[in-house]
Amino acid sequence: MDALVEATARILVKEGFEKASTNRIADVAGVSVGSLYQYFPSKEALVAAVIDRHNEEIMRLVRTVFAEVDGLPIEKAVRRLVTVAIEAHLVDPDLHRVLAEQIPRSGHLAEVEAYSQEIHALVRTYLERHRKEMRKLDPALAAFMCVSTIEAIAHNTVLNGEMLSEKMVKVLVDETTRLVVGYLK
Repeated sequence: MDALVEATARILVKEGFEKASTNRIADVAGVSVGSLYQYFPSKEALVAAVIDRHNEEIMRLVRTVFAEVDGLPIEKAVRRLVTVAIEAHLVDPDLHRVLAEQIPRSGHLAEVEAYSQEIHALVRTYLERHRKEMRKLDPALAAFMCVSTIEAIAHNTVLNGEMLSEKMVKVLVDETTRLVVGYLK
């Protein structure tokens, strides 16, 4: 199964969704098409497995950072969250770019939404614990605003396709942190 998912990811990045046939995927994975169909009923199911694997990699990073920032003041926590959001989006950026285009086609939006809801819940919980450091804000709205801002910047950084220098990443982290902390305080 892993070989099939990996082959699908490689083909999506190099050749695109249209050329990712089950025959091509099986060939690249070094298995028969019949073996492929034992595990996956379609190309879309394989793309869904790639999306799941990629999102789970990102969520491992996100969950780890939330455990790290729980006791930190807002400015330090936001800086760390922004840094990890950009790093997470840079985990296989070519694949991330392709998946951003393919998720709607895969019929896999509900699963992606579950990851998004988890992130919102983590941010909301953090903000509720640090309410005294913030101006008076509804934690759910504040979580939505923070996640949307950080996600949009991190996502657009990757989608723009330019390899960012360390200096530019630092500038993005600084400016995004300033933006989000300014909103919260």
